[in-house]
Amino acid sequence: MNKVNLKDKLDSFSEHWSPKIVGELNGQHVKLAKFKGEFAWHKHDNEDELFYVLKGTLRMEFRDKSVIVNENEFIIVPKGIEHKPLADNEVSVMLFEPNTTINTGNNPGELTQKDLDKI
Repeated sequence: MNKVNLKDKLDSFSEHWSPKIVGELNGQHVKLAKFKGEFAWHKHDNEDELFYVLKGTLRMEFRDKSVIVNENEFIIVPKGIEHKPLADNEVSVMLFEPNTTINTGNNPGELTQKDLDKI
């Protein structure tokens, strides 16, 4: 049992849209990621996702609305809901999601990350 310093972990990488695993519990991964720019539209048929904003502002786009998520706020995207994360400026996010979750869900492409680093 070791504690995790989120700042140290976030300082250890700079790439965007490349989640890093920082913990595991009950079949879930705890991931850290940095977002900047626009991600792909996608959905996860079998997994819910939690996006907790540690630093910055995240805009989560849905087909019928846009939700702004500020520091110390989170949003849960239910399985089956199409979404697209956007960040005008860099945002640091902690994600909680099943360990089977692929970041681009049903829309594989350039941004797909399958073998995530554990840091």
